[in-house]
Amino acid sequence: MKPCIRDTAATVTAVSAAVALAACGAGAGSDSAGDDAPQIALLLPDATTARWESQDRPRLEERIQELCDTCEVEHANARGEVATQQEQMDSMITKDVDAIVLVAVDARSLGPAVAKAHAADIPVIAYDRLAQGPISGYVSFDGVEVGRLQGRALLQAMGDKVADPQIVMMNGDPADPNAASFKEGALSVLRGKVRIGKAFDTLQWRTETANMNMSSALAALGPEAIDGVYAANDGLAAGSISALKANKVAPLPPVTGQDAELGALQRIVGGDQYMTVLKPFEPEASAGAAMAVAAARGQSLDEVATGDVRTETGERVPAVLLAPVSVTADNIGRTVVKDGLHTAEQICTPQLRAACARAGLT
Repeated sequence: MKPCIRDTAATVTAVSAAVALAACGAGAGSDSAGDDAPQIALLLPDATTARWESQDRPRLEERIQELCDTCEVEHANARGEVATQQEQMDSMITKDVDAIVLVAVDARSLGPAVAKAHAADIPVIAYDRLAQGPISGYVSFDGVEVGRLQGRALLQAMGDKVADPQIVMMNGDPADPNAASFKEGALSVLRGKVRIGKAFDTLQWRTETANMNMSSALAALGPEAIDGVYAANDGLAAGSISALKANKVAPLPPVTGQDAELGALQRIVGGDQYMTVLKPFEPEASAGAAMAVAAARGQSLDEVATGDVRTETGERVPAVLLAPVSVTADNIGRTVVKDGLHTAEQICTPQLRAACARAGLT
């Protein structure tokens, strides 16, 4: 069951204020909970999606240290394995950490581990994905709005060139609750306006699986019959585009994405991918760190939260939900570059020099 969301989009200003309040609660850089240094576990789901290790982890660790210089962060990555993450949860419970920040590999399967942590009086902050079980707080983006942005962009890119456009839907991992929200948002925009020729769920968000599925769709529908591709994130977009190119599809149909990965931005500038969705990592990590520090110190998460969500049990928990941003070649400079996620120099390889000039990046 998806969360019932109140205050669907929190502004960066509100998050910053909430983080400041959390810092002031016990004094930034100090530990009021006792002589022992608070221990915070950071459990990430996989290394397939670049953001976890390259963006979220360093930002979370840095912000936790800013808020609590005595806090210790223990990091682990499940490499896409549910059993591994369950073992990591058990290990952190045995170590009696003060709080756990969890990005669940499989929300349902991790529910019992979350319940075990709760029984051990260890608060669990669900980060980016709403884990099942008695979580204490939640930080993420409005997933339904992410899907809406993708759907709107796909319709805009296809325009009115085709009277009855047919698309392929490359959805995310059904074990990730966000995937259902993305799909729901996209379908709310696309339903009745396109035909869905093929739709796939992609276990563990694997790029190679998307490649295989797109090859299957091409074989079933024909390369001329695909007018657009809904890809739930940039990894799935990459796999889909590589399959389209391998099958000599030209021109490429518009392809959506999400996460504003560097490779995706280069594909967008170069014309291979139409759009991605920017979910600014800094405010998400700041809110996640503030919740983790407050939880580790035994403080109320309501001071950090800007709203709440209803879990599958009907319980409401404090939440910070941020607004996503649609990114195309027209606004990369005003969004991703201005936000500091990637520089124009990183995006603009020598092969993309002319395209970057057209996009106003050089």
